[in-house]
Amino acid sequence: MSVKNSYETVAIFNTKLGEEGIAALVEKFKTLIEANGTIDSVEDWGKRRLAYEIEDETEGYYYLVNFTCEPSFPAELDRVYKITDGVLRSLIVKKGE
Repeated sequence: MSVKNSYETVAIFNTKLGEEGIAALVEKFKTLIEANGTIDSVEDWGKRRLAYEIEDETEGYYYLVNFTCEPSFPAELDRVYKITDGVLRSLIVKKGE
């Protein structure tokens, strides 16, 4: 039996992508997570003001996903976040049991 851990990830997308671009990125990451684990919940926090400018942007589109997966997957998810255009920031945290 394989070990599964609970994680949550928050991604901030560039608002210049527009609604369709953001929806496409959200779907891309949801599909990636579902292919490697189980999504427990998804929260769309919408457009919010950033605490400080990131890449000359003052607003970002926030998205939170709680999921369960193998311990090796978060590193791959982080790698994909970093190479995807339109992702301003991302964070993946292992949740305590």
